[in-house]
Amino acid sequence: MRNSKYMIVILFSMFFSCTNENPQLSNDENGLNIISAKKVKLDIIFESKSNSTVKGTASFDEINGRVTFVAKMTGLEPGIHAIHIHEKSDCTAPDGSSAGGHWNPTFQPHGEWGIGQYHKGDIGNFTADKKGNGIITLTTAEWCIGCGDNNKDILGKGLIVHQGIDDFVTQPSGNAGARVACSAIIQ
Repeated sequence: MRNSKYMIVILFSMFFSCTNENPQLSNDENGLNIISAKKVKLDIIFESKSNSTVKGTASFDEINGRVTFVAKMTGLEPGIHAIHIHEKSDCTAPDGSSAGGHWNPTFQPHGEWGIGQYHKGDIGNFTADKKGNGIITLTTAEWCIGCGDNNKDILGKGLIVHQGIDDFVTQPSGNAGARVACSAIIQ
């Protein structure tokens, strides 16, 4: 029985080393290694900006170095809208300008996520249906939640939804129009 416990630990270790994930090892009360995934979850709520009626929520879930982001919005004009991470967690200005520019710790030009050069905050566009509801999802290893790495850590930043479409070309922000919703990315 004791050998089978060690075999399970060895098999889990082999699995995690083959998937390039970073499990956390600890010991149980019998001194056996226990493997657990590193998980961090953060939920935030948007504030309406620029006299809009836009509302919504976003979640960031980090598991073993990969962050899954999901934003759900209501009150948008039907059509395509941009969403970006901005450099400050300050949503006090009525137009959202207090959140600053796009989060760009690697000093790249503005662009389309995953294609060529882009800001770490250049999430992209999503579509609101004819009722004004929209959802966007992104999973990346380029972000972390509270890891302390200035090039990856999203804590202390702002999340902005724009009135219009990000053209992925216009510098420095994609010409996406007014900021219609803002949320601070804080714990």
